[in-house]
Amino acid sequence: MSTAQAGPPGTGARLRPGYVNAHTHFYSGLVPLGMPAPPREPKNFVEILQLVWWRLDRALDEASLRASVRYYVAEALRHGTTSMIDHHESPEFIEGSLDVLADACQELGLRAVVCYGATERNGGRTEGKRGLSECRRFIRGNTRPLVRGAVGLHASFTVSDDTVREAGALCTELNAPMHVHVAEDAADVADAKKRGYSGPLERLRDLRALPAGSILAHGVHLNDTEVRGAGQLDCWLVQNPRSNEGNRVGYPKALVHSRKVALGTDGWNANMPEERAALLRLSAEQQPDAPADQVGRRLEAGRTLVAQLFPGADGPAKDEILIEAHDGAPDTVHRVTVAGRTVVKDGRLLTADLEEIRAHAREQAERLWKRMEAL
Repeated sequence: MSTAQAGPPGTGARLRPGYVNAHTHFYSGLVPLGMPAPPREPKNFVEILQLVWWRLDRALDEASLRASVRYYVAEALRHGTTSMIDHHESPEFIEGSLDVLADACQELGLRAVVCYGATERNGGRTEGKRGLSECRRFIRGNTRPLVRGAVGLHASFTVSDDTVREAGALCTELNAPMHVHVAEDAADVADAKKRGYSGPLERLRDLRALPAGSILAHGVHLNDTEVRGAGQLDCWLVQNPRSNEGNRVGYPKALVHSRKVALGTDGWNANMPEERAALLRLSAEQQPDAPADQVGRRLEAGRTLVAQLFPGADGPAKDEILIEAHDGAPDTVHRVTVAGRTVVKDGRLLTADLEEIRAHAREQAERLWKRMEAL
């Protein structure tokens, strides 16, 4: 993709490949619109999940999920993000949930990979089977040009070995990658060891749930050997700097041992220049001896990953942004093109009414917060 000057006369705008958010959660799209504080201050990562994120996903219904994904995607496109890999949970609305995500992405013009993160944390094995069935249903029936499906598992400490095995078998059946949280927190490692495995990566591997091309989010508590092992399995890792910092889970120093590491936001806004800045800051603080080109490699890895998921002439080679960088100020996105279609021009979303999307998001957020507080 050319980076030669391509903007209006007098500007420094350049044509570049679109940004890729390699791991996120569309269901968190309404969070900036006033999500209530937890009933008490969480003491650790598991309590953050229990008191914040798992309350949020249990409160979602079809209407609030639709508002969330449309709001999240619209703002992402305006910031130059053209592809996202989503990991979804809405325990009270499982069947059909991936269609809601996919319809919004196709409508607004975002390239996306979606999955349902199967879990047993609310309804046991039955809930896990329902999540995997939603992945199967979607992958078999999806015909949207801009959307693909993956098989999903929530963090492995929320599922039994039987569910992990079934997820791996489904990947084989559908020739689909796995998308799963791995070693985000030490609690995931402790759980895997309690079950008799060396760690969560080894557990997924031994249960044959990591086909080539799988996407492993976080990897904060993987060691050097395990990161190299993920590479040998031909798996991708995704670093999520702002989320890891916010959840106080640590910094993934071992990820330097793989070249297949992309950049994600884990539900934070899909403004990838902000995520890039966070990675630069945290890397300088936590790992000053990391390769100087680490940030560029993370961004480019995301593009390579999406190109593998969308092979062919209509793949992400046709996704580009006309962007102008400013020192000390947000970049200006002049134009965003996805699959050859202009979806943003001069900061304006062309594929839907942005003000209507924002108004509906505010309306649904109020409903969502009331349901969340009642849990």
